Amino acid sequence: MKLSVPGRVTATAVVATASLLVGGSIAGAAPAPAVAAAPDIPVADVKAHLTQLQSIATANGGNRAHGRAGYKASLDYVKAKLDAAGYTTAIQQFTSSGRTGYNLIADWPGGDTNQVVMAGSHLDSVTSGAGINDNGSGSAAVLETALAVSRANHQPTKHLRFAWWGAEELGLVGSRHYVNNLSSANRAKISGYLNFDMIGSPNPGYFVYDDDPAIEKTFKDYFTGLGVPTEIETEGDGRSDHAPFKSAGVPVGGLFTGASRAKTAAQAAKWGGTSGRAFDRCYHSSCDTTSNINDTALDRNSDAIAHAVWELSS
Repeated sequence: MKLSVPGRVTATAVVATASLLVGGSIAGAAPAPAVAAAPDIPVADVKAHLTQLQSIATANGGNRAHGRAGYKASLDYVKAKLDAAGYTTAIQQFTSSGRTGYNLIADWPGGDTNQVVMAGSHLDSVTSGAGINDNGSGSAAVLETALAVSRANHQPTKHLRFAWWGAEELGLVGSRHYVNNLSSANRAKISGYLNFDMIGSPNPGYFVYDDDPAIEKTFKDYFTGLGVPTEIETEGDGRSDHAPFKSAGVPVGGLFTGASRAKTAAQAAKWGGTSGRAFDRCYHSSCDTTSNINDTALDRNSDAIAHAVWELSS
């Protein structure tokens, strides 16, 4: 997640409300088949990706920041996994702060391309550390969800697209570049964009974006089923890659486990952890390594991502 900039204008727009259509059966016709449930996302597999991102950072000056070798190596790692799983991948290049940046876009073949469900995360870190929670956590979970789609040979009604953004830490540069370079017709085809930026904070909260009612309900219902209470996400509002989509009128949603804000006593009573301590004491610091992850939060949020991808694309 990028640093808050004083005076920065938060992206606002009238957001189209996504509606979930429940199909009724026509008299005399067979009922529509039930939508297959999303598979469990093994947290060990998500953590294996984080281990790889940590190794990449360690081998490249300790970070995976925009314009640095660690970022490109991270992108190459994710792309190789997706290519092997049958995705159609594309690298989108841009320039920021005098350095070349890259977005990675992966499309799963099939589905109605006039109704696109996207899930994304930023892949870059700050220069001060490996960025394993911010945002290796979101990147790894989105990757493993995409791989689960391939393993299940999931054939949703809507078209699935996954994205990993560059230069988020410099001001949402990669995602803004992507959205700005879409035609108005192609923007209108995106029925929802789901954003995941920090989902494994070591002193976690469970926050859900409240931008689009249908997407919000999908996530909240999932956590209700786990018996995990949620709160509306406010700390990172407008500070991550959903903002350019929201500005363009695309329905957005997402999950977050907290950054530098301190957990309250009420939140600690609800979720566990330590009150008065930041959700992530290593936010934008050198200690944001593989030891800076709460496995339970990472597991729950990874499964929630898969649930939303299956539900919203059906």
